[in-house]
Amino acid sequence: MKITGYRVLRTHRDWGRPIGDVNGHIASGITEVPVVILETDDGLTGIGTGSDHDLDRLFPALEGEDPRGVSALYDRMLARVFKDGHGGATFGGIATLDMALWDLKAKAAGEPLWRLLGGRDRFVSGYASGLDIALDDEALAEFYATMADRGFTGGKLKGGRDSAADIRRLGIVADALRVNSPHPALMLDANESWNLKQAVRYVTAVEEHHDLTWVEEPLRRWDAVGHARLSASIKAAVATGENLTGLEQYRTLLDQGAVDIVQSGCIWGITHFLRVAYAAHARDLPVSPVGLTANEAVAHAAAAVPNHLASEVQDLGAPLGITIDREISDGGIVLGDSPGHGLTVDEDAIARGRRGGSWLVPEGPHVRSRRTGLRLADPHSASADGSRGEM
Repeated sequence: MKITGYRVLRTHRDWGRPIGDVNGHIASGITEVPVVILETDDGLTGIGTGSDHDLDRLFPALEGEDPRGVSALYDRMLARVFKDGHGGATFGGIATLDMALWDLKAKAAGEPLWRLLGGRDRFVSGYASGLDIALDDEALAEFYATMADRGFTGGKLKGGRDSAADIRRLGIVADALRVNSPHPALMLDANESWNLKQAVRYVTAVEEHHDLTWVEEPLRRWDAVGHARLSASIKAAVATGENLTGLEQYRTLLDQGAVDIVQSGCIWGITHFLRVAYAAHARDLPVSPVGLTANEAVAHAAAAVPNHLASEVQDLGAPLGITIDREISDGGIVLGDSPGHGLTVDEDAIARGRRGGSWLVPEGPHVRSRRTGLRLADPHSASADGSRGEM
């Protein structure tokens, strides 16, 4: 079997709510989803989602190759762009092709990916995450009640701007999830919006009211010294890593004991997640993939590593024209038996119903606020849409 070409489709996900974080939000709740279909000479195709950046530069590393040599092909893609660097958007393109390669490998073997990777149990534990900075209190309660109906016992709030509001809203999350556990796990995600002392003061204030399981991305992603000092100063675990593009970027954080929960962004792919997971396992640290909506196949990899803690579940649906062989129940993901990673594509449905929408809008969560980390005090109040208290 040889790789012969690829095609790119574009569909969208309708979240049904505004989504975002402390940096901004997308009011429409519509985001584009690139779909890459990797073709072979025997008619078998692999599906990848998440990013379509730099595919033309990356594909020569795969053309004519047997797709079953996934790990070696992943390194060939890294080598193909080594001079410019593989970070950022290019790493997303590598991940989408990597996802398609793993899909091909599992389909060729006639097995679901979780079993091919060595998993024994198809259940992947998870936690609920609403990307909820722009939800008012009523909508916040409704979202977490819906997730509680699916058995979730943990929830992650987007916050970091107004400690009083976050304390109140964490209470709303806890109340919704308490139907499944008297002590639900509560996480607070600041999306790199603090400096060190802000983080210590802010988390200390929150911890007077809530037992936080972890605080996520409190500081800039590369600040190993700051994360280590923060972890020693608060009760909550420090979770970070979702925006690190490449195993080598974790080295300083791991060596300095700067991270308690090692995270990997699902947008960066399966092979990346596997390598990060084993690097964390070598240090007796748990791993937690972030954003399964960008790459559902990472759930299969999570089922196969020994130190998986919980995966972020942000939405119960799927992009238009995509069907996923899995169920979300009992507080996690129940993976199916379809060969491959379980995604199928209805190209006619995509062609009929595609709508435009992007993460990359000026007021969105992928644009860092100009005054992030530069403030003296919390605002007196912050509206649900984030119009006050610029970070």
